[in-house]
Amino acid sequence: MYVRRRRSTVLVGLATAALLVSGTGAALAENSPTPAPAATANAAPKGDGARSLCKRVPKIDERIERALKRLDGPVTVRGSIARLQQRVDNAKNAGHTEIATYLQDRLTFRKSLVPTLQQRQKDLAGVKTWCAAHDNGKAAS
Repeated sequence: MYVRRRRSTVLVGLATAALLVSGTGAALAENSPTPAPAATANAAPKGDGARSLCKRVPKIDERIERALKRLDGPVTVRGSIARLQQRVDNAKNAGHTEIATYLQDRLTFRKSLVPTLQQRQKDLAGVKTWCAAHDNGKAAS
């Protein structure tokens, strides 16, 4: 008798849960917002972002300066070209050719960053001049 009552209670509970889920699913489907049209989601920008770029110029300049200082630092500075060169030399002296090759590739890339960052610094100086002459880009937006 106990088993039969327990089984019927479980079946009634499952049936109730199924009704609730199907009812809730329909209610959720009715109340869900309609998706935005694809044309507005991928719309082209209206301006060039001059105003926001002018706001970020000081922080960008600091970031470039910090990176150049780190790259040009001595052997004791983590991330410097000199430190990585020392690691390449140590790997070659120890006979670890695979390690030396890997580190040499990283060193080549790191050395290529210096002229790129210097060019960005020059370009940013031009942006800074433009922003000063155009009220920090307020009229451009």
